[in-house]
Amino acid sequence: MATASSVAGTEPAMGAVVEAPVVARLSFVDRFLPVWIVLAMAAGIGLGRAVPSLNRHLDAVQVTSGTSLPIFIGLLVMMYPVLAKVRYGQVGPVVRDKAMLVSSLVLNWLVGPAVMFALAWLLLPDQPTYRTGLVIVGLARCIAMVLIWNDLSCGDREAAAVLVALNSLFQVLMFAVLGYFYLEVLPGWLGLSTVGLHLSMGRIAETVGVFLGVPLVAGALTRLIGERAKGRRWYEEVLLPRLGPFALYGLLYTIVILFALQGYTITGHPGDVARIALPLLAYFAIMWTGAFALGRRIGLPYERTATLAFTAAGNNFELAIAVAIGVFGVTSGQALAGVVGPLIEVPVLVGLVYVALWARKRYYPPPAGPGARAGAGGL
Repeated sequence: MATASSVAGTEPAMGAVVEAPVVARLSFVDRFLPVWIVLAMAAGIGLGRAVPSLNRHLDAVQVTSGTSLPIFIGLLVMMYPVLAKVRYGQVGPVVRDKAMLVSSLVLNWLVGPAVMFALAWLLLPDQPTYRTGLVIVGLARCIAMVLIWNDLSCGDREAAAVLVALNSLFQVLMFAVLGYFYLEVLPGWLGLSTVGLHLSMGRIAETVGVFLGVPLVAGALTRLIGERAKGRRWYEEVLLPRLGPFALYGLLYTIVILFALQGYTITGHPGDVARIALPLLAYFAIMWTGAFALGRRIGLPYERTATLAFTAAGNNFELAIAVAIGVFGVTSGQALAGVVGPLIEVPVLVGLVYVALWARKRYYPPPAGPGARAGAGGL
């Protein structure tokens, strides 16, 4: 997931990062992201009760994938700043680290979707719409906010940038294919019932192409033109902080609309939100712990182990919400499952940053001697 953040663009003194409280190093916006999401949910429910005909007004003008124009604009605004942050040109050293590259691709595109599929079916066997929404979340690999968690945990910044760029490209190519496999093919092989699931893989491919492809091209061009015109430092320290807040505005706007249309369902079934949260919590714990253990097992240094863990555990909830709305509709259970994601992700991954910093002290002691540096690979 991605929001406006000042963390990724700052460069504190080497060695000071471990002592600084993690939450204090989050920007004000990111620190209270769960609060903003809850407030947006409340505002949406209030708006839905105040304007019962909102659904009819929103659907008055529809664009691609059957999405209403106001929601379409909100989703694009949500995605564009995320993809403008990616450093698409940072490939060399990370690509040469075959162990990390292969491990990341396997974790993100084989293990992650499989783990979410298993958790969704185990914990939501009687909720096909929420289950489908969670599977879609599992397919949407993290592409931007992972840079924040990576920096806070003193991970390898350039490695994270490359993995984010690769995930962005893989999502365009593989999302619809994996969606077809996990939502139709695999349940059939396992004899699982998919009654009531009316799925168009063409619709999913179209939605991903629009809501990821368009902002991906726009974000890449923005970086290319911006860096050529005024340099990387200006681009990342001046332009990105101006663009960044729009990702949050788009996300909160989408949540307000979603909860305005789903308010009666949500207030009538509060336990559903808790049930959606449970597999998400399990997913973050399994993916992060497994990836960190794998990094240690294959001999990666702490910085790249932390990067591997956070890129494996995070998800691109913006894309998951866009796909759920574009394919199933803004009032669908799939869309609700997507929107619960960022509410759970932020506090959990902040907690995992603390776990990572503890693990660095426990398993990666600094070299002894006068030349040793604390905080190598940090912010």
